Amino acid sequence: MESKLIGRRDFLKGLAAGTVALAGMRIIHITASASEEKATSTYRWAMVIDQAKCTGCGYCTLACRAHNDVSPEISWNRVIQAGQVGGKPVYLPRPCMHCEHPPCAEVCPVRATYQRADGIVMMDYNRCIGCRYCEVACPYGARAFNWEAFTGANPAVPTWGQPEVPRRPRGVVEKCSFCYQRIDRGLAFGLKPGVDEDATPACVVACPVKARIFGNLNDPESEVSRALAQHPSYRLREDLGTGPRVYYLPTREEVSG
Repeated sequence: MESKLIGRRDFLKGLAAGTVALAGMRIIHITASASEEKATSTYRWAMVIDQAKCTGCGYCTLACRAHNDVSPEISWNRVIQAGQVGGKPVYLPRPCMHCEHPPCAEVCPVRATYQRADGIVMMDYNRCIGCRYCEVACPYGARAFNWEAFTGANPAVPTWGQPEVPRRPRGVVEKCSFCYQRIDRGLAFGLKPGVDEDATPACVVACPVKARIFGNLNDPESEVSRALAQHPSYRLREDLGTGPRVYYLPTREEVSG
């Protein structure tokens, strides 16, 4: 009789194996469901970053930290020095790309990462179980794991703005959200994201040299649509088929080269 009993450790091993198998099945189901649930939207938000203008000042990072109450230990909005062109440094700001086909959403076993109809890739922090599958799947390094609870003062507040969203709990993955709270609040008050500052992502508003622009790709007259129509641009790792919604305008030397 005792030989037929399952020990606690063997039971947990079996449970873990079953969970992994179910997670794999769920990923397939979620991927199919996400594509079925995608709806058309009046808006298709995108950001354009002009590398010829960016000076690497980091104001965008600080504004992001203040308005989204991000811990100084992590960053939703990195600015990386990416070499030199013509003897001048070139910077590569790197927020979340808000991909049209986000791999992070496809691998999440609990649908904590999902995509809105307007294309913004969101996080449901109440659902997140901290498995970090999304962090591994993201080819842009746009996500950060919250190892510790952020309980202290935010050094970016109030100089760079006031928090507009709650802090995330310990044990979840967090990332740039295109400041959805500013977009949604602005639209509710009849403001135009990308034009009216109160409805525009904080990093765009904070840039002192206007290296970032934001707007609706569905509007051919928006500033992002005009910039992409008038200038050569590129996106990071387009070969992966993720369809990033962050575009870069390279320096003149990069274009001619």
